Amino acid sequence: MTHNTDSTASDEALLPGLYIVATPIGNLGDITLRSVDVLGRCDAVACEDTRVTGKLMSHLGISKPLWRYNDHSDEAARANLVQRMHDQAVVLVSDAGTPLISDPGYRLVQDARAAGIMVTSLPGACAAVVGLTLSGLPNDRFLFAGFLPSKEQARARALEEFAAIDATLLFYETGPRLVKSLTAIDAAMPARQVSVARELTKMFEECRSGTAAGLAAHYTDNPPKGEIVLMVGPPPQKDASAFDVDALLTEALKADKPSQAAGKIAKATGLDRKMLYARALELRAG
Repeated sequence: MTHNTDSTASDEALLPGLYIVATPIGNLGDITLRSVDVLGRCDAVACEDTRVTGKLMSHLGISKPLWRYNDHSDEAARANLVQRMHDQAVVLVSDAGTPLISDPGYRLVQDARAAGIMVTSLPGACAAVVGLTLSGLPNDRFLFAGFLPSKEQARARALEEFAAIDATLLFYETGPRLVKSLTAIDAAMPARQVSVARELTKMFEECRSGTAAGLAAHYTDNPPKGEIVLMVGPPPQKDASAFDVDALLTEALKADKPSQAAGKIAKATGLDRKMLYARALELRAG
């Protein structure tokens, strides 16, 4: 069961149920008027970290019971929340952005819907969408894939799987892991356009684009901070005329032998590896 709340503020009590509310990802001015209204009229707020949500509520001048609900909450905690929703208006928030995006809140929504609870979602800030719109990468078709695996082999396997998808790829990443992920992307998809968006909506917001190798070199010298949206453009067209083959090979030959360079470019473009290898030898010979 779903329900749309009225778009104007009211002093009336909210209907019992679950209200999914997006919160700012950095700039507190990005909270919506409707979200402030619902937070002000709800009975309680379920949140990842009561300290983080407490700061937002204090900024808004709102005081409500804050109930912890996060990755570590068990089935009993979830069942207790659903039971309360039968006669209370409960808001679900994450520490930043839209709940359920790269977090396990969908289980709470599943259980609430199964129990016949009214569920509604209020749109708002989402780092993945903000990053995509800043990147300049094709956005008519995209895949959001959350965080890449932290272990090297698992990350490589995941990227190998994603490489064939004809869409812009969106990942969340952390500063300490960014260079490793960029290096893995360079190995799996070396000719793709890549964008890194970080500190979104904040004073030092940045969106930097280039090759994965080039970005890895930059962030090795300039270790990044903050939450990151890592984006990879879709596969290029598999027509040799669509590529500057010499430019791609020349760049790859800076770090790789001709056979390795040809293999990387072939994987990324779908072009014939033998043709690329022959041209790489010619370029190497000068």
